[in-house]
Amino acid sequence: MTTSIDPGDEIKQAITSIKNLNEGQNEFLQAVREVFGSLEAVVEETPTYITQKILERISEPERQIVFRVPWQDDNGNIHVNRGYRVEFNSALGPYKGGLRFHPTVNISIIKFLGFEQIFKNALTGKPIGGGKGGANFNPKGRSNDEIMRFCQSFMTELYRHLGETRDIPAGDIGVGTREIGYLFGQYKRIANKYESGMITGKDPEWGGTLVRNEATGYGLAYFVREMLGESDSDIEGKTFLVSGSGNVATYTIEKIQQLGGEVVACSDSDGFVHDPSGIDLDLVKQIKQVERGRIYEYADRKQGVNYYDDKSIWSLECDVALPCATQNELLKEDAKMLIENGCMVVAEGANMPATTEAIELFQESGVLFGPGKAANAGGVAVSALEMHQNASLHSLTFEETDKQLQNIMKEIHSTCRDTAEEYGTPGNYLNGANIAGFKKVANSMLALGLI
Repeated sequence: MTTSIDPGDEIKQAITSIKNLNEGQNEFLQAVREVFGSLEAVVEETPTYITQKILERISEPERQIVFRVPWQDDNGNIHVNRGYRVEFNSALGPYKGGLRFHPTVNISIIKFLGFEQIFKNALTGKPIGGGKGGANFNPKGRSNDEIMRFCQSFMTELYRHLGETRDIPAGDIGVGTREIGYLFGQYKRIANKYESGMITGKDPEWGGTLVRNEATGYGLAYFVREMLGESDSDIEGKTFLVSGSGNVATYTIEKIQQLGGEVVACSDSDGFVHDPSGIDLDLVKQIKQVERGRIYEYADRKQGVNYYDDKSIWSLECDVALPCATQNELLKEDAKMLIENGCMVVAEGANMPATTEAIELFQESGVLFGPGKAANAGGVAVSALEMHQNASLHSLTFEETDKQLQNIMKEIHSTCRDTAEEYGTPGNYLNGANIAGFKKVANSMLALGLI
């Protein structure tokens, strides 16, 4: 189709306009640039995306909710935190995305996460839109009662915006099964109904689905298996680095080990441990999940393990690197070290953990790079299965859910691979994921009219 527009210029103009509206929101603007950087051929192919202002519309949330969260600690002291819910895009279905409780949470981080969620959810093939929420509350060191009181105050404001056909939150950093329980309990109390489909990540005892805790980590491992298969390779016998030691990292390590890979390092915000004999996952779980301790304790308890707090985990040799901690943790300098040490594959378990400069180096050097919106989509995919389970009143076994997760991750990989090839960038999973997710959402927006 012929067009008089200059797609590159139109995209630059859109980015400038979005930047002017969102000054200082660096994480959000980084996410926008990453997606829009893949779209020149798409815009040239379908100029309607420009004339109908899809770039501007898709990057502006449908609704932004900001509210105070007052709560009282065990000593009677009153605290006030800030809560957020960004309902970004509902062209494909009700808003779907997690809640993050962490002191670094701000509107930029919530918007970047929500923007990514739009395309991640589209890639799953499930009828769910994108959203994200959270608060600048730090649950570390707080008692169960303090966390319960905070969750109840948070939900007292947010409940009016939620519902199984409206907005369905889930967990994220700082929000696990315990927090989901407190949040749902308060919703049920205020709304006066047992609407189990209004939140996901629940305990299987009361409406959750099996594999939900493992889903993001397992899904990442399945996606990496497909990536390696493209080069006639396999996970078995490969050496892995996994940053983080929370939920995503833990279950990534578990599945990689089950598939025959060897994980030799993991980390937390203080530093990392290097265990050349392979990470003892049971010990990690005991320290991090049971005792809520720090990763350096692993080195204290096991011989032959080194702990480092003065250098990057990415300085070690590996075949595959899996950043599973937080945004922008893998820098340009880290990418250089990984490339020099022979790393073959990098895939994101966290959301946007690799900086733009790091990604560019990976692509220039031929390292396969799996973006988070594709590689870590297993969590929201199983959340969608939980929604289906709640609606149908039918429970799936662990094996049934895991099989569906494997199929979904295989399909996401195929979509990213095939789309990248279709648009002239074979092997570029970032382009494939961005283009495939964008087209699905953009075409739905066009079909629904000017909304």
